Amino acid sequence: MGKVTGFLEYDRELPHAKPPKQRINEYKEIYDEFADEKTEEQAARCMSCGVPFCHTGCPLGNNIPEFNDAVYQQDWELAAEILGSTNNFPEFTGRICPAPCEGSCVLGINKPAVAIEHIEKSIAEKAFELGLIKPNPPKTRTGKTVAIVGSGPAGLAAAAQLNKAGHTVTVYERAAQPGGLLRYGIPDFKLEKWVVERRVEVMKAEGIEFKCGVNVGVDITAKELQSKYDSILLAGGSTIPRDIPIPGRDLKGVHFAMEFLTQQNKEVSDEKIDEKRIMATDKNVMVIGGGDTGSDCVGTSNRHRAKSVTQLELLPQPPKSRAIDNPWPEWPMTLRTSSSHEEGCERDWAVLTKEFVGDKDGNLAGVKCVNIEWKAAKPGERAGFVEIKGTERIIPCELALLAVGFVGPEKEGLVDQLKVTLDERGNVAATDYKTSLENVFAAGDLRRGQSLVVWAISEGREAARAIDIHLMGASDLEAKDASHISELI
Repeated sequence: MGKVTGFLEYDRELPHAKPPKQRINEYKEIYDEFADEKTEEQAARCMSCGVPFCHTGCPLGNNIPEFNDAVYQQDWELAAEILGSTNNFPEFTGRICPAPCEGSCVLGINKPAVAIEHIEKSIAEKAFELGLIKPNPPKTRTGKTVAIVGSGPAGLAAAAQLNKAGHTVTVYERAAQPGGLLRYGIPDFKLEKWVVERRVEVMKAEGIEFKCGVNVGVDITAKELQSKYDSILLAGGSTIPRDIPIPGRDLKGVHFAMEFLTQQNKEVSDEKIDEKRIMATDKNVMVIGGGDTGSDCVGTSNRHRAKSVTQLELLPQPPKSRAIDNPWPEWPMTLRTSSSHEEGCERDWAVLTKEFVGDKDGNLAGVKCVNIEWKAAKPGERAGFVEIKGTERIIPCELALLAVGFVGPEKEGLVDQLKVTLDERGNVAATDYKTSLENVFAAGDLRRGQSLVVWAISEGREAARAIDIHLMGASDLEAKDASHISELI
């Protein structure tokens, strides 16, 4: 433990964000620089608990007290080594992870949690600055080949690990550039794409081949893929958006959130946009869905100079602090205000969208909605939401963005051709990451359903270990607990 009294001496502090009126003029990350000394103070707040609940909060099992202590001691090389042993891409998670580790931080019982996510990002950026992250190709090759379908965080993590084990890895991506939703779904004001490109260049230099613009199942069949590679990893994500099948859904101006966000990310990266451009400029925008994707639509709409932005959420507004039935170390179900909300947004809770209302030309003109409340079950009745009489209204709207999640992976093409078994939710069933086919594995949202980037990285790492064992009979790749890291301290 670095500074025994650090959690008493220092308050939680994070980099300042640029003023909202300034940052909506650009698609750049919104935070100012933060001095190393301040990050070291934040690391000093870690109590190095006897039972570090932050470990269980992190899907990757990051050794958080250990890298906090190394940062406090100004040993950035050791901090990078500790963090890199469990997380292939801390520069991603340090920017866009909702930080479940912080929700489990013991200090969070009665004080603001340790700024783990910021410290993680700082370690990653310091490691690049000091030249600690550089291409490190394997010294020998096994002669085994692996195809990874999908270059999102699960596919990238698996590629990095399998290449480290000495296998020859080829990553297939149907989009023009690798990264999956890291590149095409998350706005640049949260994750600038040079961050993704920087890591991909390291991976290419380590011997990983990327084949972009290739739709596996269309441009190359499943049979061809199976004949060329010893193993295949399916990491295509959960990409079918959940729809809202209500009257007026076919009106011009109703779009899935990811259509909107993907177009904007392509424009920022100077990529060609083939379809008609979706713009929020001078429109009343309705974002339906209260999660991170909805928040990203809010921030993007503000940068388009929307006339107004309203975000609807089906559930009631969460409390500002933990409820009595939501104790630590559970994930805090509390109200969260994102940087996008600070830039301008009306938020409406416990609202059901009933109908999209159009004008005579078939354009969206408004959204009919009603307030709802939860009705507990009674004898002979089922629990559920009920409409509140007298609250139905039409909100003016010319652009509606559906951000209500994803229902599963696409089946047409590769999944159908492989005829792998699906689970009851329509995801690819894979026990210990192995599908119903001997040499085909699955990881990420395609296997577990829509989830977090940090979970995708964890899935990719674990799937890589399973493939390595399948190919070689054993594996030297790090297990999830990474308990060996204590030898470095």
